[in-house]
Amino acid sequence: MIIGLTGANASGKGEAASYLKSKGFEYYSLSDILREEAGRRKIEPLRENLIKLGNELRMEKGASVLADFTVKKIKDKKDCVVDSIRNPFEIKALKKLKGFTLIGIEAPIVIRFKRTMERKRPGDPETIEDFIEKERKENTQSSTNQQLENCLKSADILIANNSRLEDFHKKIDETIAKIQKT
Repeated sequence: MIIGLTGANASGKGEAASYLKSKGFEYYSLSDILREEAGRRKIEPLRENLIKLGNELRMEKGASVLADFTVKKIKDKKDCVVDSIRNPFEIKALKKLKGFTLIGIEAPIVIRFKRTMERKRPGDPETIEDFIEKERKENTQSSTNQQLENCLKSADILIANNSRLEDFHKKIDETIAKIQKT
């Protein structure tokens, strides 16, 4: 089974990926491809720089470029989780993999902003207004840019991450069990 994760910033994609890794899933991140490329180009791996680099790569090599690299890496593997899916063309490329299911992680904006403040990553917004504005910019309709809302709409299954961590993990377990039955 190959699980893809999509959702807005700080919705819980990373937590879901970590939890699945603890269950034996092999981890892949489209953002890791960007970080590696940023390193090769001597670009500081801040969120805004990675977004710009991702958009450039999509323009140069096609909208599904990050997923295309990942598909090659996991083609015949089992029990993988793919994090950081942010463009519908990435979904289309990943759906070519046998057993691929896209899970969308949702959480209210106030909770997501609070998580952002707690994790304190470089380049994260400091006010909720800035957080909302950054999110708006990340939801363009250009095929070579991020389209987080459209990716979430394309999810096969949605999981709400709006309460305790234990509840979120239980929802993930239930979702995996449901996928295994199909």
